[in-house]
Amino acid sequence: MIDNQPKKIKAFIAGVNLNDPNFDYYMTELRELALANNLDVVGQASQKAENIVAGTYFGVGKLNQIKNMARELHAKTLVINDELSPTQIRNIESMTKLKVLDRTELILEIFSNRARSRQAKLQVQLARLQYELPRLHPSENNLDQQRGSGGASGGFANRGSGETKLELNRRTIGKQISAIKKELKDISKQEEIKSARRNNSRLPQVALVGYTNAGKSTTMNELLNVFSEEASKKQVFEKNMLFATLDTSVRRIDLKDDLSFILSDTVGFISKLPHNLIESFKATLQEAKDADLIINVVDASDHNMVQMIKTTQKVLDELKITNVPMITAYNKADLTDRNYPQIEGNDILYSAKDPESIKQLADLIVKKVFDNYEKVNLVLPLSDGKNLAYLHEYGQILNEDFKDDGVHVTVRLSPKDLEKFKIKTV
Repeated sequence: MIDNQPKKIKAFIAGVNLNDPNFDYYMTELRELALANNLDVVGQASQKAENIVAGTYFGVGKLNQIKNMARELHAKTLVINDELSPTQIRNIESMTKLKVLDRTELILEIFSNRARSRQAKLQVQLARLQYELPRLHPSENNLDQQRGSGGASGGFANRGSGETKLELNRRTIGKQISAIKKELKDISKQEEIKSARRNNSRLPQVALVGYTNAGKSTTMNELLNVFSEEASKKQVFEKNMLFATLDTSVRRIDLKDDLSFILSDTVGFISKLPHNLIESFKATLQEAKDADLIINVVDASDHNMVQMIKTTQKVLDELKITNVPMITAYNKADLTDRNYPQIEGNDILYSAKDPESIKQLADLIVKKVFDNYEKVNLVLPLSDGKNLAYLHEYGQILNEDFKDDGVHVTVRLSPKDLEKFKIKTV
């Protein structure tokens, strides 16, 4: 048989530890990122230091050690745990004879390979161009051959020589950035219209956020399995891999007692997520910003889960998502020795693969989202089509009966709509 699988490139990972207590965690994460980008990690090294060496990142002695270790292991690519300057990349490549990939470019490559929708592809392309722009150098011969380990896409077609070529390339990239921003703005307007329609339905908005590979997509799929008769048609992609999905998926979840809400599965977070990507994906994460409730999905089986929670909160803060009620959902309890499902306050320990866990998660969502909704009985005049249409659009009609004295409606209303209809509750 012919093996059509692309041969993995052997990679060596390395970083400088500036007395950071989370350094080992970042290196473990770097290894997972490399594996997600189809690299074969054959070894790693680290250096403790007070400061980063400006020109070479590592000290010269450590670089020589890395060069020798990588050569013995037949590594072709050196993956660095931080974002490097253009000078550092060129110097390290010159001294080690290895292809250098920093953390930011590694994440950009993964995003480039995983983007599926037009919006996601444009967002990744924008972030990559913004990363490449300050890294242009007169000595670069082929701008249309992007840096990277082979997973990146795209390219630039202009060539030249010396400073003239450099300026031409900068102008070309500048124009591409402007064009992409304009197209993303147009797409964003379309997404805002869709979001407004969902908001106008008055169905509560619930957003799944959290660390990549924590189980957000699995949680959405199992909510569909438990509560939807057509779950198989609504499933979202899931895989045990960092950044398996980049596009936001939106589904309607219909619970018992005619309770319904809109659930969105957003792109996962990671430590040191490049700022350009956070900026680029603001539109994608708009679902979280507009949500009535955020569910922060955490991998309870990972001993770094506290750091993961901090990472998620940091990204939410950067996106100015600060005043939305939140449930912390500790997933993958089946991989721990703790009893589940169990709820404590706004926290739930559960397994997304366990139907009983999903039902308890749904109960917690109902408690948080519908706590201030009221089920009321109204009688509208038969001629009052305007308010009847309003109830259909903004409320949740549970029962509707046309009688001689009017339209008898049982409807669940938000506090705002209770006030509109002058309904007083005890």
